[in-house]
This record gives sequence, structure tokens and C-alpha cells, in this order.
Amino acid sequence: MTYEISGRDRTLTYRPREVTIDDGTRLVHTSLGGELESVWAGDLGDRYVEVVHLGSGPEGGELVLVDPGADTVVIGDLYTDEAPTPQAEWPATIDLVLGLLTERSTVVTSSGTVDRETIEMFHQRLLGLLHG
Repeated sequence: MTYEISGRDRTLTYRPREVTIDDGTRLVHTSLGGELESVWAGDLGDRYVEVVHLGSGPEGGELVLVDPGADTVVIGDLYTDEAPTPQAEWPATIDLVLGLLTERSTVVTSSGTVDRETIEMFHQRLLGLLHG
């Protein structure tokens, strides 16, 4: 899954565990050998974006892209419409994702676009799988 945002000066390409910018910047979480600990913010010329690591999901090192001007949050593999086998940290990560969303946010996942309510239900499903 890739998601691209083009600004006036630069283009950013999102993948669930790596974000690249056409100026040579590469963002990967430290757990996967990169240098990103928690957050990177940048201006693509006429678009401000943030890349954050909120915690791990199914594999670890997943990144979240926030495009506030478009009210879009890209969460990649942190959401799945399949039956997940949750890792202990995953529900807390999704809880933090929920904190980034407005009622009208577009949420882009590796499975497609979903709404806030879908993420809320997914959060509850993860909690139920972990804690019965």
C-alpha cells in the first residue's frame, strides 16, 4: 500500500513502515533500524504534514501520516478488516489514532478508506480479543 501527497515543493510517499520524500528524506522507526523515534513534521511547500509512530500494531514500526489540511489520517496496516491476532500494544496504538480523528476525518488504511466509527469498532474488537 502506498499513499502519495504532493505539495508545491516536495512529494511524500507513505508506506505503512516507511515514508520517503523526494528530497531524499527517509523516515523509518528506530525499531526497524531507522532514526524516527516519535514524530516528524514538515512542509511540502503548501502542505503541512506529520509522520508519527504512536506504537506498534500487527508487525511493529507502523507509521501514521497526518494531513491536517485535508483532515486525513493514513494508518496503513494498523487497521485490518480481517480477523487480527492482536499484539498487546495494538489497542493502545489505535486509541491514540482515535485521538487524531475528527468526526469527519478520512482514514486511509491498507484495506481502503474507512470512517471514525469503523476505527472505534475495530478498537473494541481488539480489546475483546485481548481481554475477552
